[in-house]
Amino acid sequence: MNYLKKFFAVSMASSMILSLAACGGSDGKNNAPDVKEENASVEETSVYRQLYSMEATSLNYLTAYSLTDYSIGANVVDCLVEYDQYGNVIPSLAERWEHNDDMTQWTFHIRKGVKWVDKNGKEIADVTAADWVTAARYVNDAHNASDVQYMYNTGAIVHNAQKYYDYTAYLLTLETLGLKEGEEAVDEEGNIIEPVDPVSEDDIGVSATDDYTLVYTLDQPCPFFLSILSYTSYMPVYEPFLQEQGSGFGLDNDSLLYNGAYILTDFEPQYQHILKKNPSYWDKDNVYIDEIHQIYNAEERNVAVSMYQNKEVDFAVVPSDLLDSMMKDEKTKDMIHCSRPNNSFSYFFCFNFDPQFDTEYEPDNWKIAVNNENFRKSIMAGLDRMKALTVSNPYHPEILLNNTITPSDFAVGAGKDYTQYESLAPYTGGDSFDADQALKYRDTAREELSSEGVTFPIKVLMPYNPSYAEWGKECQVIEQQLEGLLGDDYIDIIIEAGPETGFLSSVRRSGKYALMKCNWGADYADPQTWTEPFGESNSYCFWEKSEDEDTATLYQNYTSQVALASSIYKDEEERYSAFAEAEAMLIEHAIAIPYSIHQDSAYEMSNLNPFEGEYALYGVVRERFKYKKLYDTSMSMEEYEAASEKWKEEKK
Repeated sequence: MNYLKKFFAVSMASSMILSLAACGGSDGKNNAPDVKEENASVEETSVYRQLYSMEATSLNYLTAYSLTDYSIGANVVDCLVEYDQYGNVIPSLAERWEHNDDMTQWTFHIRKGVKWVDKNGKEIADVTAADWVTAARYVNDAHNASDVQYMYNTGAIVHNAQKYYDYTAYLLTLETLGLKEGEEAVDEEGNIIEPVDPVSEDDIGVSATDDYTLVYTLDQPCPFFLSILSYTSYMPVYEPFLQEQGSGFGLDNDSLLYNGAYILTDFEPQYQHILKKNPSYWDKDNVYIDEIHQIYNAEERNVAVSMYQNKEVDFAVVPSDLLDSMMKDEKTKDMIHCSRPNNSFSYFFCFNFDPQFDTEYEPDNWKIAVNNENFRKSIMAGLDRMKALTVSNPYHPEILLNNTITPSDFAVGAGKDYTQYESLAPYTGGDSFDADQALKYRDTAREELSSEGVTFPIKVLMPYNPSYAEWGKECQVIEQQLEGLLGDDYIDIIIEAGPETGFLSSVRRSGKYALMKCNWGADYADPQTWTEPFGESNSYCFWEKSEDEDTATLYQNYTSQVALASSIYKDEEERYSAFAEAEAMLIEHAIAIPYSIHQDSAYEMSNLNPFEGEYALYGVVRERFKYKKLYDTSMSMEEYEAASEKWKEEKK
């Protein structure tokens, strides 16, 4: 990458003119060093421009779940902690913190002098510990319908938060029915709605002992509590302003207050968002991009590449149908690099032990087959994952390959990557694809299953969501490759497009598949988060419902090991070792087949360095522009790979 990109503006008005002109074809840049020397009144302003095609439904960060809704909040409101570029937790609005011996009480000392400001930068109030108490009460009140309330009851169990939510949800039900507390209520089916014991907002385990001391009280030890604090539900809010706005809080930029790196000065839905550096920001020396211009274009996917080449925007995803030609074109190939892999998501193939699909796909036959370990292993060893991954990343599929459920580089315990712990290390450094071994498993499984009355070929229903074009192509590659290796007289993979909307509820959660690619996103920085898809009442593989004795025993052994690991909180190495043993059970017995990590877009052109800025695999951190710098060109593939290796070495 070359020198930092600078925009020069005589005034805020002329800066606005430049940004609008850029949309019409001007590059808006002037890198001549003598411009500033000739006019002392000229100010340097770095402006990052990007397109967006989906409008935020709300700016209320306390309720926001989707990236579209929380990406603005991530930049205009700070959290208690933030991260450096290597993923280390560093102070933000909390200057320091400590916890008690069993990690059930966490005390944060709030930074003094931080201001709430309005969209014009006018200072409104000081940020104090009470702002987090207000947020906790708001989020856990069912009347406010927060989609991120679950973070008070996932991993970290904040005292009485869920009980308060359940009580307010009960009150909301009564209000909807026009009833008062104490009156008998029934649902639409005539079932009595059981009363819920009253819980006061004062009972929630979030308190301010003084203006700058904040205390969270938890119901169980939580060694990873800091990693939960970067979710929107743990962001502060100024109570007098919140009450003044009422249900209008977060409807636009006038109904928000700001204490973060940026202020949303302009919010014109389906036209533009403009974020400008907060002049009152407590850490403004670490904010290098002065303005962020988000420009609406419903055809973003189709026009971003040409607009980037015309220097009208600073970022563009390269669509797969353009990739080959652009990589071969001397004018464009050095503008393109991989997007940074996202280790917060893991993809794995699940076997369904409780099939609920139609009889034409022979669910009873499948139920016997799936409980046979050699059958599962024949598919696991027979799946050439690299070949399948070339569909989404034709040039570098290896960067997506994941050999464990928990991605590598996700968690480090006692100075060692979690996937390198003894139980997982053999899988981390290997490859589950082994054609010869797959055939041996196949032959053994065929013999065992034939004696149980299974008919061949075994029908394997493999649905996909047609909203994702590459998923369907990937299924076709897998069908051809697996049937080609194992034989279409052994398995008959049936690819079926599910509905574009409601896919999860109608397919995966309903058990209407035999084998399917599933995913899970981390909620916090601990291996425990990756156990949730396989625990009790999961809606993934449903192995807890299996009536097979071996499968039932394996499930009990797994859940017992997870419970043991979860109970260990003082010795990180012991905790991680215990979780690694549990995860190894899933892989060793082919309950799930590890597949890949996530990539937001396979290839992109961007004037940002993807290895600058904050780094964390949970919360809103990935959307923040703080610490990032703007450059005049995009990295080439070679520059990206060099920067990636440099980052990995520095991270060590």
